[in-house]
Amino acid sequence: MSNRVILLVEDNPDDRDLTLRAFARSNITNEIVTVSDGVEALDYLFAQGAYADRAASAQPAVVLLDLKLPRLGGLEVLRQLRDDERTRLLPVVILTSSREERDLVEGYRLGANSYVRKPVDFTEFLDATRQLGLYWLLLNEAPPQSGA
Repeated sequence: MSNRVILLVEDNPDDRDLTLRAFARSNITNEIVTVSDGVEALDYLFAQGAYADRAASAQPAVVLLDLKLPRLGGLEVLRQLRDDERTRLLPVVILTSSREERDLVEGYRLGANSYVRKPVDFTEFLDATRQLGLYWLLLNEAPPQSGA
């Protein structure tokens, strides 16, 4: 679709592989960077730690964020992204299996752009992934990247 990067924050290897497979089957050829916990996600987005050599101004087109993560949960990651001027406007889609209404409400309260529950059925998941890609990579008009 384009060369814009997608950041997938997912600790479950099965869900990560399923998401990657669904993107591939949907012909979404963007580079997908995967990280497995909230600390690693923030390191990537703020170009620190293992990602210190990455240009911090080159932000992904969208962050697909699981909620139940080790070390630092998805809602705290979202809170920190919205609290920082460099990532405040970055599109974040919560992609989770959580059925907790409080997670849904808190995700939107903290500034998530969308909240998608992972379908268990692969066909449904494939369709949801294709729609995510079409919207966030082709249709959505993103704010200009800051020079941070």
